[in-house]
Parts: sequence; C-alpha cells; structure tokens
Amino acid sequence: MDKKTKKDGLLRNNGFQTIIASLLCILIGLLIGYIVLLIINPGGAAKAIVAILKNFLYYPSAAAATKYLGTTLVKASALLMCSLSVLFAYKVGLFNIGAAGQYVVGVGASLYFALKFNMPWIVCVLAAIVIAALVGGVSGALKAYFNVNEVISCIMLNWISLYCVNMLLAQVKDASTPYTLPIGKTNEGALLPNMGLDKMFSNNEFVTVGVPLAIIMAILVWILLEKTKFGYELKATGMNKQAAKYCGMKEKRNIILTMMIAGGLAGLGASVFYLSGIEQWMVQQTSVPLMGFNGIAAAFLGGLNPIGTVFSSYFIQHITSGGTYVDKTMYCTQISDLISAFIIYLCGFVLFFKIWLNRYLDKRDERRAREMQKGGEA
Repeated sequence: MDKKTKKDGLLRNNGFQTIIASLLCILIGLLIGYIVLLIINPGGAAKAIVAILKNFLYYPSAAAATKYLGTTLVKASALLMCSLSVLFAYKVGLFNIGAAGQYVVGVGASLYFALKFNMPWIVCVLAAIVIAALVGGVSGALKAYFNVNEVISCIMLNWISLYCVNMLLAQVKDASTPYTLPIGKTNEGALLPNMGLDKMFSNNEFVTVGVPLAIIMAILVWILLEKTKFGYELKATGMNKQAAKYCGMKEKRNIILTMMIAGGLAGLGASVFYLSGIEQWMVQQTSVPLMGFNGIAAAFLGGLNPIGTVFSSYFIQHITSGGTYVDKTMYCTQISDLISAFIIYLCGFVLFFKIWLNRYLDKRDERRAREMQKGGEA
C-alpha cells in the first residue's frame, strides 16, 4: 500500500474526520472569541485568551497547578457523565435535553440520602442513579406510549425536578447559609473514597474515585453501543422504530430503557460531583445547573463518540474554569462561557464539514478514475 492510498484511507476514516472537524471548531471559536476580546478591550485581549487557555497552568507553583488540575478533573468528570447521557440517547434517536433535570434529581437523591439518612457513599450513589433513571424513564414512557416529543417532556421535567429538589433539600439546609449542610462535617462516610488519588494532585481532597469511574463509564458505554446485541437493538430502534418492531424488537421497551440509562448516567455524574464535597447545593437556586446543558455541547464536540467525549468534556471544562483567571477589571468571568458558546455553536458544522470532505474525496476519486481510463485507452 503506497503513501497516497494510506493518506486517502486516513481521510476517509470517520474518527479522523471528526477529530479534524472538532479541532477546526475549537480554533475558529477561539479566533472569534479573541476578536470579541479585542472589541471589548484590545489592551488585555492577548493576556485574557492566554489565561483562559492556561487555566491551572496560570499558577507559577507546580504544586498549586497540580492541585487545581485535580479540581478541573473533578468538574470535567461530572460533565463527562452528562455528555454520555446525551450521547447515549442520541445514538438511539432521542434528544435528551433533560440531562440537566436528571442531573438535578441525582443531586437531590445523593445529598438527601447522605445528609438526612446518614447513608454511606455507595448507597447515595445508587440512589442518585436509580431515581434519576426513573425520571428519565418518565420521558421515555411518554414517548413510547403516547408519542410525546421527548424534548418537550424533558424541558418540563427539568423545572419540576429543580423545584422539587429545592423543597426536598431545604430539610437539610445549613441554618446560617442558603446551602445544604457540608457533607464532610455531617456524614463523612458519604464522601467518595480518595484511594490515594488526592496525593497525586497535591493533597486535593476533592479528587476521588469519581474521576476514573467517569472514564470507565465512557468505555462501558462505547462497548455497550458498539459491541453488544442490546446496543445494536437500541440503535436499530432509533433508526426506524417500525422496522425494529417488524424484526421482533420491543421498540417501546427499548425507548424507555434508553431514557432510563441516560437518566442514570446523569444522576451518576451528579453524585460523583457533590459527594466529592467540592460544592454544596443552594436550595434557593432558580436556574437549572449548566452542567446538563454543557453535556450536549461536549457530546457533539466529541463527535458523538464516548471516547471523544472524554477529551471534549475536559476541554470545555478547562476553558470554562480558565475564565476565572481573566483580569476582572477588563472582562467578566463569563467571557470564557461566551468563547465556549462560539465553539459549541460551530459544533453544528462538524457534520457539514464531514459531508463536504467526503464529497470532495468522491469527486477527486472520480477524476482520477477518468484519467486512468483515458490513459489505458491511449
């Protein structure tokens, strides 16, 4: 096989096309973000974009940088679980915009079991997964039996989940603050174990088994979708529900199971984050956490591939956290969210880029074939 043939095969590879398209989205998004920074305040644009990209590397001390790398990984692991939730449903033809609400339910379940019932961490994690899965199953059942669009039911459930969780967690609120009681002081056994991972990140106590668990879940989701009969049935149901039914597949059951699994993944992400002790829930919260919505972006930036979402989730969290190091006298911290929004918006063009590239390669191959045919006739 010559070099030209190898190069053509690489360009035809779906994974390679996704990587190139995603990198282009990132570069163009950063360029547009830099232009916006120049418009707002040209004097600090270069330093601001560097600060956003550097994130924890902003610290001159290696120990401090390692510690804040651990914090970024904890947040990225929760984002990864939400992106897997969106990706899993999308692979089966469903758009799980309810990952945000399922994430909220996971927060409520894990914290309530930890603070109200003093349960160990494993029980709290299982509670978050099961209850979030049930909430996802509601949207799945409405879709399967009544053909209710899952986007509509999920959006409604997002807000129902938020206010129900606020009322529930008001029972375990700290009397002096609007936040829930700190897990570390109330029920230390509910904290996820570190298993030595904290020492790897300059004694960052928030780095727990949740970080590697999220990566393992990404691998398991890939295996389930790509290497199992069950995964094939789920994707077949998403492609054509009637054809799947004709082939003997239980399409209604598959739709409900898909949304339940998606909900469980989002719930696991919530427990991984809040049972690390990194943050407390504010019971007066009036907006759904962005973690679930950012999961949509991470899923598409990762090319709807479970392994790709590992890297896209980290990148989005990296630049989001990097926004805190921007000079506040010139720019607001939300400027990183604006830049990530540009990148997210451009993710919609990943598919168009791949279509354009394949058409270009097809035309080039046709041209080569005609040239070879003419050469043979001569």
